[in-house]
Amino acid sequence: MNPYENCPFYEDENYLVRKLKALDASDLLSVYSDEKSVPLFNSDNCNGDDFHYTSLERMQHAVEFWLWSYTNKYFVRFSIIDKNIQKVIGTIELFHRDSNDYFNRCGLLRLDLKSDYERERPIREILSLIVPPAFDLFDCNMVATKIPTFATERKAAAVQVGFSATDKALVGGDDGKIYTDYYVLMRN
Repeated sequence: MNPYENCPFYEDENYLVRKLKALDASDLLSVYSDEKSVPLFNSDNCNGDDFHYTSLERMQHAVEFWLWSYTNKYFVRFSIIDKNIQKVIGTIELFHRDSNDYFNRCGLLRLDLKSDYERERPIREILSLIVPPAFDLFDCNMVATKIPTFATERKAAAVQVGFSATDKALVGGDDGKIYTDYYVLMRN
């Protein structure tokens, strides 16, 4: 299945993970303006953007860029909906990465959540929805995600899903900058 031709969705009783929509911007403003969440966002190799957006206009511009990137097959940005409150509570970016470093033929996953959801159980549940199909969806042998050292709940959730820490560095494509704190899950 090609996610750029027919983007799938995944759900369980609590969460729905589906392709981002322009209408998600208003809900996402509460995520990307959440100062407790910003340090957890993976902005590696993102041209200096820290993803801290404090106006609806700026959030809408980001969503427009993410949708443009999807149309141009750079990455898929999924919205995460809490089905109990029918609100978007975060996003997942996923893409296939080819490189000359350890993270070659890798599905790179960026998880951005509102701080209220930055707990082991919701993170584990969300990762369990998206990670298993990511290997085939993004034709990769490994899925990698950045987890800062202070993100203990995120680390616990990722480890329960099967991720393990790696000391390998991700090398930025444009500038050769070194990025660390990655966890990986290999295809079985």
